[in-house]
Amino acid sequence: MCQVDEEYDSVLEQKSLPAVSKKCMKCKEGTAVLIIRVGDAFCRGCFKEYFKHKFRAMLGKNRVLFPGEKVLLAVSGGPVSSCMLAQVQEGLSREAPKKLRFMPGIIYIDEGGVCGQNAEEREKAVVQLESIFRTTGLPYHIVPLEQVFTLPESVLEPVYRREQPGSSYKAAVDQHIRSEVTQGHGKPTVEESQGALGQLSLQASTYKLEHKLALEGLFSTLKTLTAKQDMLHTLRQHLILHTARINGYSKVMFGDSCTRLAIKLLTNISLGRGAALAADTAFSDSRYGDVVMVRPMRDYSSKEIGFYNRLFEVQSVFIPGLDTKTADKASIQRLTESFVVKLQADFPSTVSTVYRTSEKLHTACPPQSSTTEPAAKCLLCLCALDTKADDASACHATLMSEQLSRGTVEKTGRTDAGCCQGQKQACGDGGCCSTSRAPGATDLRSLLCYSCRLTIKDMTAVDSLPPYISSEAEKRQRRAAMKKEIGEFLLEDGGADDE
Repeated sequence: MCQVDEEYDSVLEQKSLPAVSKKCMKCKEGTAVLIIRVGDAFCRGCFKEYFKHKFRAMLGKNRVLFPGEKVLLAVSGGPVSSCMLAQVQEGLSREAPKKLRFMPGIIYIDEGGVCGQNAEEREKAVVQLESIFRTTGLPYHIVPLEQVFTLPESVLEPVYRREQPGSSYKAAVDQHIRSEVTQGHGKPTVEESQGALGQLSLQASTYKLEHKLALEGLFSTLKTLTAKQDMLHTLRQHLILHTARINGYSKVMFGDSCTRLAIKLLTNISLGRGAALAADTAFSDSRYGDVVMVRPMRDYSSKEIGFYNRLFEVQSVFIPGLDTKTADKASIQRLTESFVVKLQADFPSTVSTVYRTSEKLHTACPPQSSTTEPAAKCLLCLCALDTKADDASACHATLMSEQLSRGTVEKTGRTDAGCCQGQKQACGDGGCCSTSRAPGATDLRSLLCYSCRLTIKDMTAVDSLPPYISSEAEKRQRRAAMKKEIGEFLLEDGGADDE
């Protein structure tokens, strides 16, 4: 209870906060120049060692990058990807105590055609990035986004590799060390051979005018900024995957920080990609089979990366994107980012809590083998289809409500009203049963996951998609129709053994 004679004139005790004038928490000698979290004060030297150790520990703990393997670094010019490039470059230097043993390359996707940049602005950004890439001495590839209209349909086909018996990370390291000992010092090292090839792997960043107009037409058919950002991410992934395959890269590094992964996790839940969260936020993503996507920067917060780039002068290039200078409610991605960043400012453990939740997620799909038939994949994101659920699922209820609102309940998955097949007569050239026709939105829906269905739903013209997507869709539909026709003649699993 309140006391009448209680004194309120005494000075309140203030809690001491960490300041940069304090000593470093690691060496206890140097003066702290930055504070990462509450109480975590570092001097310049200790912060650099802490930053490098965290990068090496992430690669060593997961043991995904094998010695001598070709790894492609996806660099967008931003602070995170530029910091990732600096860490790899430093790990390849002769002074590094534990040198990185893989062979890196660089790729940059020029997205200026859909971000409102003119030719001069795109060329200026490419020149700035090219000057940074040349100083590294690594092979680099500058690919415009317009080249998605020249990709083959084989990009959307997952390639499953058979693991050789006895192949392991430890065996690969031992073999690499023995090869270095037998070669001696007369052979060129990894970084020297990469530097010699640095200027030979430059890909021309030119594009045709028709492809530029087709790309602009594709994004003009998307009604919302949410769908545009999702489609841009999908096309970028396809280009990086194709470039990695044709140049012999088996791994691709992405600069996704802890903050970015926390935003992506909440965004994907809002977009209906809950079934693919484990693949979208984990350290490694093997949905493509032969090319594995890795995220070595996932333990760094955006604050740590900003401090490192500022203290050690890591060059980065600002390139405006689709959501630059847009309102917080312009898209789901932008709204989620604003929500997480503002919440992190008041509650510093927000990002780490969401990020640690993503580490506990695992995919429910069993691993594929050479004897079993591969599971159905989404046409765009190549994740496992999450629409093959029971009739009592939420997905089926949503689709049924949509069909009832349109007044067309599709029991067989397609509408044949007015089709020549129902009238038992042949179609003319280019008719409804012609194999040359492009699949419509209803036809594509059965080949997409729930999230990609929402993106296609926001399109006013599905025929504006790149040709390799339409070709792959037609091939999958013909294969499904053929399998349905001969289904009664196929043997079930174990039928041959029973006989």
